[in-house]
Formats: sequence, structure tokens, C-alpha cells
Amino acid sequence: MLPAIVCLAALVILLFAERANWRWARAASKMVASSAFVWAAVVWGAEATVFGQLLLVGLILCWLGDALLLPSGSSLWFLSGLVSFLLGHLAYAFAFAQMALEPVVLGVCAVVVGGAAWRILKWLRPHLPSNFEWPVFAYVAVISLMLVLALAVSFSGGPLAVGIGAFGFAASDVSVARNRFVSEGFANSAWGLPAYFISQLVLAYSVTQVSEFI
Repeated sequence: MLPAIVCLAALVILLFAERANWRWARAASKMVASSAFVWAAVVWGAEATVFGQLLLVGLILCWLGDALLLPSGSSLWFLSGLVSFLLGHLAYAFAFAQMALEPVVLGVCAVVVGGAAWRILKWLRPHLPSNFEWPVFAYVAVISLMLVLALAVSFSGGPLAVGIGAFGFAASDVSVARNRFVSEGFANSAWGLPAYFISQLVLAYSVTQVSEFI
């Protein structure tokens, strides 16, 4: 429980720092919260299964993405963070692919998530600089794959934590995209940051529930 408490406490500080625009408090609290969800996965036994090991790789890549996104206003740093998170989503996708999935459920999830992804891209595209179009399209494709597999895990009888965590993570990415490309403001962080960090904790916790479903 201690890593989760540390993560949530750092999240509260992060929200205050974001609202007050305290740069160093923001950076420190964000990295403490990110480190705590990696710590949580280790404490909860991520290294005991292939699923957990892949999930841990994804969490570490997300930690790196959080670090790379700390500098504000730089397209290079943002793209580097985007790549790190993309690789993190791929690691999650490989983890979820280890689970027993029902083909029909997988197909339904693919249709639903694919439709939602198309709507999000349609909304974002007018706001994207030309050099960001393909990176963002690739990112949406990968996160959609991750979410399809995660939802299929849960709806195939696997742990609900997998689907809930992946959905919250994907939703938090919408707040990041909106803040970067559409309308900057604290309102994006106010819901996006809790969705992100709580979802990462939920995914970290899922390593305790998967062994009987693999």
C-alpha cells in the first residue's frame, strides 16, 4: 500500500503545483508519483510473471515519458516523450496479448475502439502541425491496439483492473492532446493527471490478479 499512498500524495501536490505554476514542485512531484507506480508494480510482484515483466517495462517507459515531457514548449522533447509512451503502450499490448482472449470479444472491442479513435483523430487533425500528424496518428493506432487488447482481457473473464487501467490511461492521453494542440489550461490537468496516475496504479495492481488467466 505504501507505494500507492506515495503516488496519490504526490499527485495531490502535483495538482496544486500545476494550478499555481510552481515549476520545480511540479517536476519533483510528477517524478515522485511516476516512480511510485513503478515501485508499486515491483512490490506487488511484477517480476514473477511474463505479463508482469512486460507491464513493468511499460511502466518504466511511461516514467521516462513523464521525464521527457517536463520541459515545456519544446517540440523535440514532446516528440521524444511521445515515442517513449508509444513504446510503453506497445509493452502493455504485448503483456495483454499473453492472456486468454475470446475472438468475438476481441473483434467487438476492435470495432468500438476503432470508431472512437477515428472520431478523436477527426477532432484533433485540424489542430495538428504538419510535423506532428504522422507521430500522432501512429500513437493513436498503438494506444488503440493496447486498449482493444486490454478490454478484451476484461470482457473475456480476465481481471477488470486491466480494462479499467488501460481505459483510464487512454482517456488521460486525450487531456494531454487537448492541452498541447487544442486548448491549453489547467482544466486538462485537473482530470487528466488523476486519470493517468490512478490508472497506472490500477495496471500495476493487475499483476496480482493475472496468474490464473494466462
